[in-house]
Amino acid sequence: MPTIVVDVMPKSELLDPQGKAITGALDRIGHGKFQNVRVGKRFEFTVEGDVTAEVLAEIRKVAEDTLSNSVIEDVVAISVDGEPANEAA
Repeated sequence: MPTIVVDVMPKSELLDPQGKAITGALDRIGHGKFQNVRVGKRFEFTVEGDVTAEVLAEIRKVAEDTLSNSVIEDVVAISVDGEPANEAA
């Protein structure tokens, strides 16, 4: 059964307090070369049958309407079994 993965991230223009805290912690423990850490969300959906353009359109709607807060977050990627989803197919 295929797995659809949806990645949601805070909008790039907004402060990410969790990411800022992680960046500071990494610096304190000797990993200061990593800057501007951003923390997002990952959702995985197992699907019975083929992943069609209709299924991808439905998951995009779910992602935009339910999984993300469009005021502060963007749906940045949808992939199927590790490959970018071709929603036009």
